Amino acid sequence: MSKRLQGKIAFVTGAGSGIGEATALRFAEEGAVVVLCGRRPEPLQQVREKIQALGGQAEIAVADVSDEQGYVAALEDTAKRHGRLDILVNNAMAYTWGGIDSMSTADWHANFSTTVDGTFWGTRTAMRLMRDSGGAIVNIASICGLFGTAWMAGYSAAKAAVINFSRAAASEGAPHKVRCNVVIPGVVDTPATAGMLGDAKARENTEKVIPMKRVGLPVELANAILFLASDEASYVTGASLSVDGGRSSDLYTVLD
Repeated sequence: MSKRLQGKIAFVTGAGSGIGEATALRFAEEGAVVVLCGRRPEPLQQVREKIQALGGQAEIAVADVSDEQGYVAALEDTAKRHGRLDILVNNAMAYTWGGIDSMSTADWHANFSTTVDGTFWGTRTAMRLMRDSGGAIVNIASICGLFGTAWMAGYSAAKAAVINFSRAAASEGAPHKVRCNVVIPGVVDTPATAGMLGDAKARENTEKVIPMKRVGLPVELANAILFLASDEASYVTGASLSVDGGRSSDLYTVLD
């Protein structure tokens, strides 16, 4: 049986850790040439070495997704070198923490520069590059984009914007065989959630309100992203797939 992404050119942002790293590994396992994008070269190099050790192919593109010129150039360079771009995963994000009444305008805007602006720049560029040959864009949102989340108003608003922007992108891309879908993670065990899961009691309290009674693993998100990026999802566009252990489906959590 052939690999699901054999010969595909895939670009993954925020690929140095967490969901981005897991996605890059799964893509490489399925035969893709994976371009690892992030701000710092060291984590990207570590992920590339893991992929190469598994016999996969990976390249590094050092770029800050909140910098339009740098991010767009990295995408265009990838397409130029390989002759096309087949898959884009907009996974990079940034957030600030704090109450609305004390949040500065700069902190509010900081939630959007990577998460929303970067997703827009990446999606716009990919749609142009994929216009003739088609392709798949997977944007990563958050359960915070579905529910109000105290102390994370900016991040929640930004992730909500990603969800609805992706629907519009799906509608515009469909005539050109460019699919755009969203994966919505719940709480996932990554470096970004290390603070909230930092001790046994915090983890226990978090897991109590998840119907499956555990936090997610990065590879579980990566598997969902892989499906939407693959030809198996050839008739799926504009979808928002929650991967959250049932959290977004549960109105009343039954506590033990």
